[in-house]
Amino acid sequence: MEKRFLAPSEVAKSIIASAETKASLSVTRLLILGIMAGAYIGFGAFGDIVIMQTLGNIDVGLMKFAGGLVFPVGLMLVVFSGSELFTGNNLMTMAIMDKKISVYGLLRNWFLVYLGNFIGSLTLAYLIHKSYLVSQSVLDVTLNIASSKMSLSFQTALIRGVLCNILVCLAVWMAAAAQDIISRIFVIWFPIMLFVLSGYEHSVANMFFLPLAKYSGLNTTWSNIWFSNLIPVTLGNILGGGVIIPIANYITYILPAKNK
Repeated sequence: MEKRFLAPSEVAKSIIASAETKASLSVTRLLILGIMAGAYIGFGAFGDIVIMQTLGNIDVGLMKFAGGLVFPVGLMLVVFSGSELFTGNNLMTMAIMDKKISVYGLLRNWFLVYLGNFIGSLTLAYLIHKSYLVSQSVLDVTLNIASSKMSLSFQTALIRGVLCNILVCLAVWMAAAAQDIISRIFVIWFPIMLFVLSGYEHSVANMFFLPLAKYSGLNTTWSNIWFSNLIPVTLGNILGGGVIIPIANYITYILPAKNK
């Protein structure tokens, strides 16, 4: 019978091998692929806003679920196009544990990809603002989302970032396990839908939500966007996707084979 998915131990090895490739990419490729990934997540985020614009008056849970239906398209675009997403690349710490890449290689990738993600998200937010697609109802949702995110305490934003990237990295992990496109669509969709529905915080998505709100009239500063949200959420994402998931899976699936 044809094997349709990889075992967890095989996925772990695949993630480590992928990290080796990612750590060796040129600056130009990392920036371009990072910019594209930031835009792709932004496309999903804007779809999230548009579908939620009329449902808030009906039911908040239904509104969040509707947003969760379309937001995963962003990660699907990232995975299928081979672009570079900071939150998914947090899994590269497994290759550090396995001594396959250097700390410099990891941090170089993270910095360039994070920068590219920010440029891509920011650019898409600006273009959407200038396209006059932000109607009054879309604007209301955009400002409500941004105001809610900006009002979080450092601790709350950090914890929500941890929970978010546990699910995002599990989606990336399961996508690596799946052997066909339809399977990958489903394994990406469910965890990402769940994080959106639950209200967790994703640093790259927020790179789109918050600038779009600022361009659209939110009374805040760029420094406030960074210190009130992006920095704590980014740290939380690293803890969830770069520490918790990689350590658990490395201890579970890689170390036993090494200790035989």
